[in-house]
Amino acid sequence: MDALAARLARLVAHPTVAAPDPAATDPAPFEALHRTLAELYPLLHARCELTRVGPHGLLFRWPGSDPDADALVLMAHQDVVPVTGQDWSGDPFEARVVDGKLIGRGVLDDKGMLLVVAEAVEALLAAGFAPRRDVWLLFGDNEEVAGTTAQEAAELLRGRGVRPWLVLDEGGAVVDAGVLPGVGRSAAMVAVAEKGIATVRLSTTDAGGHASTPHRHGATARIARAILRLERHPFPARLAEPTVAMLRTLGEHATGPLRALYTRADALSPVFARALVALGPETAAIARTTMAVTQLAGSPASNVLATRAEAVVNLRLDTDTTVAAAVAHLRRAVRDRLVSIEVVESTEASRVSRTDDDRWALLVRVIGEVFPDAVASPYVQNGATDARRFSPWCDHVYRFAPLRMSDADRARLHAADEQVAVATLAEGVRFMTRLIEEACA
Repeated sequence: MDALAARLARLVAHPTVAAPDPAATDPAPFEALHRTLAELYPLLHARCELTRVGPHGLLFRWPGSDPDADALVLMAHQDVVPVTGQDWSGDPFEARVVDGKLIGRGVLDDKGMLLVVAEAVEALLAAGFAPRRDVWLLFGDNEEVAGTTAQEAAELLRGRGVRPWLVLDEGGAVVDAGVLPGVGRSAAMVAVAEKGIATVRLSTTDAGGHASTPHRHGATARIARAILRLERHPFPARLAEPTVAMLRTLGEHATGPLRALYTRADALSPVFARALVALGPETAAIARTTMAVTQLAGSPASNVLATRAEAVVNLRLDTDTTVAAAVAHLRRAVRDRLVSIEVVESTEASRVSRTDDDRWALLVRVIGEVFPDAVASPYVQNGATDARRFSPWCDHVYRFAPLRMSDADRARLHAADEQVAVATLAEGVRFMTRLIEEACA
């Protein structure tokens, strides 16, 4: 096994599954992972200052020589999703190499990112590199359950007067050619923003009764009608500015008449929005705020009419849609004053990070050096990351794991037989090393 893969396998061996309730999270795997990190990366632990945040979060500071320079913040998370109910080909926490791929829970999400950050810092410390600016490493412990560790770390840094020069977390990756029709080159997808998330509960009540004497428009029927109305009234299709920039950037590498279309993405934005919706659910999510009914509840017994029925709707908000505007859309679509609409929890879409200055240029330059076959492109990420905690006060928050991920690799995220190409781990370490060198020279 390649040395990097062997070290990643040691990180995977600790089943650091976070629970939504912190009290239900087993601390032992996290404590064991911390011991392994200290063993594998002794210079990082000896020369960088460690602050513990949240239940098991690690925040390292590698001091820079210029106290006035803004800081570089590199992020990854220790926690992984459960494997319960998944059909793995082997032990998910005993990583193994098969056909050049390391298979194990967390190899991509997100211990692979943790590995490349730690490896780069350890190598630079060994080489005697002295950064000009502070480098902060944040290894969170509850990203998968939307925990508060990253928020605590961001507030701690802000309270200390730390100004991030650039924040880099997981997110996009280097993906195969064909990310857009007609584009024949690989793409390094760097998320410059992430969608907001809202959990909304629709509920209604009724007198109930015996199921042998049902009446019309009961609670379950009313909720069912509300769901159908939501299906018939999706959010309008439109392209956010980062998506237009993605089409233009990648479109420059398209062939034939498609290139001319992509380069006119600004003027043709409505056409592209409709086309993305028509191509399927994955591309449709790029072009609009999405809503999905994920949970339903009604009567507790098969022969009793429900006195209360409810549906939970998961919303992913585009960068131009607020939580309040999304709820207003739901109310207009449902058109039923007897159906209550309640926001259970929500996070607004992040600010859009800049792509017109030296920070973005640095990312593009290092990507081109390490992944010369790939085109660096901005995009909006559908999922949430810990990096969103820094967006309110930093214009340069980017989400990019410097690893190659095929379509099949991405399909296995959070699923059985999660895997990463062994060869790309070295690419990831080289990228992170060069990023630190260039950002901190």
